[in-house]
This record gives sequence, structure tokens and C-alpha cells, in this order.
Amino acid sequence: MKRLTLFKDKSGATALEFALCAPAFFTLIMGITELGLATWMQVTLQQGVEAAARCATVDKFNCASTSQIQAWAAAQSAGLSVPVAAFTVSKANCGNQVQASYQPNYLPAFPVPVPTLTASACFPS
Repeated sequence: MKRLTLFKDKSGATALEFALCAPAFFTLIMGITELGLATWMQVTLQQGVEAAARCATVDKFNCASTSQIQAWAAAQSAGLSVPVAAFTVSKANCGNQVQASYQPNYLPAFPVPVPTLTASACFPS
């Protein structure tokens, strides 16, 4: 008579290991992707603010008024659809200061709140 043993058959071990490791692996990959996207958006917003602050000081033809400086900042934030109203322009002790506050409108892979991105730059007059 042959005995029935359950622990000698290992034909489904690979599928079981994948089922246990896959959620952690995919969570890690999606987290890296989300962090990269957030970093890219922050750098792009900062680039637009810095370019607008410089334009406000150097280029009096393209950046003569507040609305032109705001439009310049939105145009220099390449890849982001930042509204012009997200940028504020002011005179400060350091020179021409441009600030931005932007709430990204994308759906993250994880159900977490998307933080508001802020950037600020000042270029001496």
C-alpha cells in the first residue's frame, strides 16, 4: 500500500513564492515611480519660478508687468500645466521674488493625499 504524502510535492512552490513576494515588489516599484514623478514636478516648478525671477530683472521687454512675469513662469514650467494664477510676483529685499503654489491634479498609484508643491526664487535687481 502506498502512503499519501503532501509535503513532498513541490510543483507549486514557485507560484506560491511569487504570490507572496509580488505585492511587496510591485509596491516598491510604484513607490519609486511616484517619488520620481513628484521630484520631477518639484524641479520643474522651481525651474519656472527661477526663470521668471530672472526675467523680471533682466528682460524688461518680455517681463514688464506682473501678468507677463506670471505667464513667463507658467511657460517655463515645461511639462506641467500650472495655471498662471499659481504664481505670485513681488518686490523683496533680495530683488524680484516669484513664488508658486501648485496642487498637482493626477491620480497617484497609492491612495494617499497629493501634497501641494511650493517654490520660491529671488533674483537681485
